Amino acid sequence: MQVLYFAWVRQKVGVAEERVSPPPEVADVAGLVRWLSGRSAGHAAAFENAGAIRAAVNQEFAAPDRRLSPGDEVAFFPPVTGG
Repeated sequence: MQVLYFAWVRQKVGVAEERVSPPPEVADVAGLVRWLSGRSAGHAAAFENAGAIRAAVNQEFAAPDRRLSPGDEVAFFPPVTGG
C-alpha cells in the first residue's frame, strides 16, 4: 500500500510518501490511521486529531470506514479552505 502525506501532515510525519504493509486487521481508513499513529512520534503527532485530516483512496475522497486493499494508494491531507 502506498501512503502519501501532504502539507502539515507531511511535515509532522517527516516523509512525503511511504510504502507500508499493514497487518490484516487494518481493514479501513480509520484502522490505517490508528496503525500509522503507532509507527513513530511524527506519525502520532500528525494523526493526533484524526478529525482534522482528510483521506483519499485511489484519488477519491474517502470516509473513515472506506475499506482498503493491499494495492491501494491512500493520501492524507488537511482540509482545504478557499478565500
